[in-house]
Amino acid sequence: MEVTVHFRYGAPPVINPLSTRFPANATVRPSYNISMTLSSAVQNNTFVNITAPAAGDWFIAAHLPEAAGRIEVKGFSTPCTYMFQPDMFVLRLIDMPVLEPGVAMPQTVVSPAKPLHVKVFVPKYTARMWFELRSCVTSEQKVGTVRVVLGSITLPQSFQRILTCTGNVNCSLGLDSPPWEKWLQIMVENLGTANADASVEMVASFTACRPGSTSSFLNFSSLNQTQTGPRPGKTGTAGSPALPAGEASRNTSNQRSFCLQNQPVVREDLDVVSVRYRLLNGPSVPVYSIFPTLLLLGLNTGMDSGGSLVVNLLLNKTSLSLANATVLACVSAASPVLSLNTTQNCSTAFFQGYPLSVSSSSSEAMLIVLYPETNDWFLSLQLICPKGQGECNNAEAKVTILAYLTPCFNDCGLYGQCSLLRRHGYLYAGCSCKAGWSGWSCTDDTKAQSVSVQNLATLLLTLSNLMFLPAIMVAVYRYCLVEASVYTYTMFFSTFYHACDQPGVAVLCIMDYDTLQYCDFLGSVVSIWVTILCMSRVKKILKYVLFILGTLFIAMSLQLDRRGVWNMMGPCLFALIIMIAAWVYHGVKRRHCYPSSWKRWVFYLLPGITLAFIAISVYAFMETNENYYYTHSIWHMLVASSVAFLLPPRDKHKKPWAWSQKLTCRYQICQNDREELYAVT
Repeated sequence: MEVTVHFRYGAPPVINPLSTRFPANATVRPSYNISMTLSSAVQNNTFVNITAPAAGDWFIAAHLPEAAGRIEVKGFSTPCTYMFQPDMFVLRLIDMPVLEPGVAMPQTVVSPAKPLHVKVFVPKYTARMWFELRSCVTSEQKVGTVRVVLGSITLPQSFQRILTCTGNVNCSLGLDSPPWEKWLQIMVENLGTANADASVEMVASFTACRPGSTSSFLNFSSLNQTQTGPRPGKTGTAGSPALPAGEASRNTSNQRSFCLQNQPVVREDLDVVSVRYRLLNGPSVPVYSIFPTLLLLGLNTGMDSGGSLVVNLLLNKTSLSLANATVLACVSAASPVLSLNTTQNCSTAFFQGYPLSVSSSSSEAMLIVLYPETNDWFLSLQLICPKGQGECNNAEAKVTILAYLTPCFNDCGLYGQCSLLRRHGYLYAGCSCKAGWSGWSCTDDTKAQSVSVQNLATLLLTLSNLMFLPAIMVAVYRYCLVEASVYTYTMFFSTFYHACDQPGVAVLCIMDYDTLQYCDFLGSVVSIWVTILCMSRVKKILKYVLFILGTLFIAMSLQLDRRGVWNMMGPCLFALIIMIAAWVYHGVKRRHCYPSSWKRWVFYLLPGITLAFIAISVYAFMETNENYYYTHSIWHMLVASSVAFLLPPRDKHKKPWAWSQKLTCRYQICQNDREELYAVT
């Protein structure tokens, strides 16, 4: 057996072992996984070594290959249980030196086997970090070579930056949008000889990005319109009077002093793994070209990564002054993308974001992030013009933003059910699909059942119970009224249980599903119980006592374990023992085989037993998830037909529906046959 184990940092891994389709607009990045092959009675130990892992939660998921799909009766097969036990061994670094921003720090790398580890704190609103290694010499005053690794390992993707530096040549690396308010690990490895120490000097500096308030930007926007006159596309309109030069220069300098526009967002927790983000300034936000508009979507509670983050953008076409302009958006974790107008690349220093775009030709865009990692998420929007940003200086676009966290996207659709699952104290959501639908959100219709197939399955599973009508008629004809009542009960509840048990749209539930299932199971087992006891031909008072006691015992056992094989096999075997003992008693008493008629054996018992054995074989060994609706229908028809054959004949001295002339109280009923004479005048 091959077990597949998936690893991911920050959120549960998004896995797709059955290669099904994901919903449209969903982002899917394959998880890091390994396979372990288990042989019989042998343990398999696999080690995964992660050096410099990112701080936070790590998630592991393991699964077996796809099952065969057979419906096995509990007790007929022995389930094979696989135990998966992950153990984590952590080697921590203590007393790690702290690299202060703008302060050169000399350090010594002892040997290649003992690399140097330092850390630097990245403050909020950092637009760019600049790391520089100024010198690298050995203890022998020779030119040394070191390798610098910035960042931590995150699975499935790792965005570590590697820099190789030699000698006294300045070696530097710039990081755009490093993770805000987090410690950044830096590891320096000595690539020289084993006994030669390397002395290095490193320095880190940051470029801050001051956010602007909404009011300050609106003031500048109105000023800019006044200074430059009418917007493009509005020719023939007179411009407003110009402001004084001092005020204009002051507003211009204010505009250049900040590089992003914050929009206030409020997080509203609606339910478990259900969050709505509400913009305080309304659902529509203005988007400009000179700097990005930024929204903070907080997903850092530790219980948000088990759902799906949905971001929907809708462009107001009437607000877009340039027909060929495009609004680019980027959803990223840990830090925002601040350079959409220059790079048009949705990536930060250590994270690859998810791009979105809306324009006059395509005014709506949606993004679904499955199992978003625990972090602060940012939505950056900026207006882009194809002929350069100078064309967009005075342009503005209104974008309506809808962002929320939901357990299951679209509530798993019509053919799915959203379930909240808890594993080791962690809560996450998943879809349980039906009617052949599959996929993450039950949107893959590759093997889906059509409505006609669903109707056919419902009709087969329900109408096949009408085969109990011949058995009921035979039981009534032979004066087995109790047995006929049990068969009627079984036919009724089996019909409506299977009408309620359907996975698709052809469903009818007259009462609670659990009640219907219990009554169906109870009627099925009691029908077998009363049929075999009726065949034993014991005394009526004993037969009815056994009917009641057996029914009570069966009801108790079904309540304990509804799907246990001995709930059916136990009463059957006990009833068969009673029947065989009664037949042996009758045979010894009459001194010949019982039943004595060969016609009874050939035309009734043998066909009934054959049908019963075929029905049991189909029920126990042939049913699968795909053929259930017709194999289980065959089970209904075969069992009901066998009952009609196995019921014993009525007593020879009793006519059908001939009432006894004497009552138990010994009073005699007299029939008055006197003819009434009437006089006609």
